[in-house]
Order: sequence, then C-alpha cells, then structure tokens
Amino acid sequence: MAMTSAVLAQHRRQRAANSPARGRPAPILENGDALTRAEFERRYARMPHLKKAELLEGVVFMSAAVRYGHGKPHGRILLWLGAYGIETPGVDCADNVTVRLDDENEVQPDALL
Repeated sequence: MAMTSAVLAQHRRQRAANSPARGRPAPILENGDALTRAEFERRYARMPHLKKAELLEGVVFMSAAVRYGHGKPHGRILLWLGAYGIETPGVDCADNVTVRLDDENEVQPDALL
C-alpha cells in the first residue's frame, strides 16, 4: 500500500511539474483527446499549421485533407448559400468558420448560413 501511495505521489508531482500553469507549453492537439473547450482552444492556437479541428462532446476530431470529391460539391453549396445570403436581408454565408456551441462543442462546418 505504501508503495502505491509513493508512486501516486510521484506521478502527481510529475504532472504538476509539467503543468502548463508552470509556464510550460500545453501539449499539441491529438485526434481523440478529451478536453474542455478552453483547453482545446489553447492547444489549437499553438498549431497555426492545423487547418481544421473540432471539439464534439468534449472529444477532439481532426479531419484528413479535403479531396476533389468533397471540394466540388462544397463549392456549389457555397455558391448557392452565398447567393441566398446576398438576396436575403439579415442573412450571411461563411466558409469554414469556428462556431462555439457550448462548453463541450466547437465545430467548424464546411458552410454556415
């Protein structure tokens, strides 16, 4: 029992020493990480090369590169939504913007109206 307590205490000390609160940078985002939205945003900000990552129900999802099979209909949908936005007062269209839904969900939809 004493050995287990000593190991746990050492683990806690190591985690505290590596804590971002002590001035060390946060780890990078990884697919499948379970994070708060604040921690997700902090890690995402450290990765300017990253084009898309989303937080869904507190879990990080990072998508693969977008291919032509996705890009072609995506372009058409944006044209359609953009035209609707232009013709409809008070409505805007956006492409790949961050949307904060709540404390566990921050998405980046392909198109937003």
